[in-house]
Amino acid sequence: MPRSTAACIDLEALKRNYRTAAERAGSARAMAVVKADGYGHGIAQVASALADVVPRYAVACIEEALAIRAAGLDQPVVLLQGVHARGDLADCECSNFEPVLHNEKQLEWLEQGDHMPRFWLKVNTGMNRLGFWPDDLQAVMARVEKAGAGSRLLGFVSHFACADDASSTMTAAQTAVFETATSAWPGVMKSLGNSAAHFISGQPLFDWSRPGIMLYGGSPVVGKTGPELGLEPVMSLEAPLITTRVVRAGEAVGYGRAWVAERDTRMGMVAIGYADGYPRHAGTGTPAAIDSQRIRLIGRVSMDMLAVDLSNAPDASEGDRVELWGKTVGVDEVAACAGTISYELLTGITSRVPRIYI
Repeated sequence: MPRSTAACIDLEALKRNYRTAAERAGSARAMAVVKADGYGHGIAQVASALADVVPRYAVACIEEALAIRAAGLDQPVVLLQGVHARGDLADCECSNFEPVLHNEKQLEWLEQGDHMPRFWLKVNTGMNRLGFWPDDLQAVMARVEKAGAGSRLLGFVSHFACADDASSTMTAAQTAVFETATSAWPGVMKSLGNSAAHFISGQPLFDWSRPGIMLYGGSPVVGKTGPELGLEPVMSLEAPLITTRVVRAGEAVGYGRAWVAERDTRMGMVAIGYADGYPRHAGTGTPAAIDSQRIRLIGRVSMDMLAVDLSNAPDASEGDRVELWGKTVGVDEVAACAGTISYELLTGITSRVPRIYI
């Protein structure tokens, strides 16, 4: 019989989070970002659960878009990294995928004219990862028109670098650059807002917003948790308590004697570790829960196990389920303890952990 370690996925919470995003987007429409296997939740299941409310999906690459089609869904799918080979344009054209073109090579493939899917153009407004320079946009658009692709252009996109930080002036600066760069084409759609932008008062989201982490209940805002922003946790990561014992004062637990008991302490071992995607750097004090009672990790996380202090759960016994994150312990809390962000934790859960859909 397999161990009962699992990631339980609440698909109704996912839909409610999408509705929150759509409401906060105002007059903009919200395309659901389901890249990275639906942020670790399962792309087919996530996209299918949202199919009756989402008009457009966004993914990173074409293999993710193909997974959406394999699930039987026919909404347009935006490829945020565009295409990685000339031949991908043919697949985009026949499958209603919308690549975001962001570099010279991709533009050349389009100009060759073999296949012309509907597409978006990315503008580099200051993040300096992908996109055409604003000053070059007139020349790029001239090439698009000359290639006969003007009617296939859907819109312009860019991406915020610091929208998670309310004190940053970068978001306003990028917005101004984007508005100026695209002003010559008022009839072309625009998309700029990530999850964090939905929580910036007065921030224009143009025609399409792109909610990602907020759909899954993680916080896109520095200093705030998902629940504090009105978001619901979608994934509950759970594992069984497989043994308990009393560690005497002065004794240690686990590798490196990283935690030493100051007094006699009842502790337990939980069947989950970094091979499952639980962060190794989540140290002593990281919260977990048993029956909605918060407990804490002690010592180092091992490959397949971790230790917890059961002082706050005196009735806990072997077989009880431990919540590593979920409704009692937020994934943002665990991420903060591990020195990372909820995005990494959710996408890092490995295939060894089955997903159970509610």
